[in-house]
Amino acid sequence: MTELATATVLAAFILAASVISVEFGISVAVVEIGLGVAGAALFGLRPTPWIDFVGSFAGIVLTFLAGAEVDRAVLRREWKPALLIGGSSFVCPFVGVGLFAYYVAGWTVPQAEIAGIALSTTSLAVVYAVLVETGLTATELGKILMAATFVTDLGTALALSVLFIRPNAYLAPFLGLSVAVIAVMVAAQRPFFARYGARVIEPEIKGAFLALFVLMWAADLADSHAVLPAFLLGLAVSDVFRRHPEEQRRFRVVSFAFLTPIFFLKGGLNIDAREAIAGAWLLAALLVVKIATKCVGVLPVALRFVRPHAMFTTLLMSTGLTFGTISSLYGLNAGIITGQQFTVLLGAVIGSAIAPTIVAQRWFSPPVHPLTSEEIARVEDEEFEPPRR
Repeated sequence: MTELATATVLAAFILAASVISVEFGISVAVVEIGLGVAGAALFGLRPTPWIDFVGSFAGIVLTFLAGAEVDRAVLRREWKPALLIGGSSFVCPFVGVGLFAYYVAGWTVPQAEIAGIALSTTSLAVVYAVLVETGLTATELGKILMAATFVTDLGTALALSVLFIRPNAYLAPFLGLSVAVIAVMVAAQRPFFARYGARVIEPEIKGAFLALFVLMWAADLADSHAVLPAFLLGLAVSDVFRRHPEEQRRFRVVSFAFLTPIFFLKGGLNIDAREAIAGAWLLAALLVVKIATKCVGVLPVALRFVRPHAMFTTLLMSTGLTFGTISSLYGLNAGIITGQQFTVLLGAVIGSAIAPTIVAQRWFSPPVHPLTSEEIARVEDEEFEPPRR
């Protein structure tokens, strides 16, 4: 299939996903992942270099936007639930999945560690997409959820780094450059907006894209990843979006119209249906173990701090995609896991992005009624009522 033919099919998938999402009330991210799996199985579609590139950048943009949604005042006030929910969300699946992979599946210790890391994650991209679609990004629950997700993914990144990644000469420059980019963005935001803001050519979005590309480039040199610096950058400049809500709306339009659909479709395209079917029992078992251990770790803490929405919180913390894919790919490229194990792991990761999200939105989503057109407009314009617990 030519590049243009592939792009045309994906464009059709993107439109179809939006229609299905609206008609059935399912997160568009979940539908896009499912269509990606279908496209790989039915049409033999696979990620091309341009899909890999756009998808990787889209994941970083989503992470940046999620960081920008976190209210630092809420984070300072609610650090304890964010830390406990996020910490238990990482530790319990990491231990539980690792033990299952070693003792039941018969994987080696390094392979079991990769499995534990890949399935301990929570997908910041999926969580953020669901919160945006349901209008929960501005609520205290939404901000705690994003902060807790960051804690979980921080644990995943640290575990992967400590257990497997060997630092090279570019690691220190990457860390230094990340700090410098964040400092420059924070210092320049007010004068930059004063001189160049509110223009149709969108210098603000272009400046943010430049900063994210710099972080991605530096991370690539260091054999690392830019997800955590991108989240911290978004967190550092979050006040900008609160002062300029229209800019946030335009940033979302740019991202959700093209970038993020490619990110989620790419996740589905990575699944080889034949290998997934061959290892179906293990894929299903790993998915069940991940969700079960997430529930064991997160639900008691969520009942303590966000009781009315404890199950919704637990299910969203059970999702996985970005870091799970990164960890699985690292294990494959480093020769730690086989191609079959990679497909099984990735299938479980993508399954965890779909199943808990559908259940959470269908039966546990906090507004208890569908958003009206007025509420949707208020969400899009960021004209929220005061945060509610």
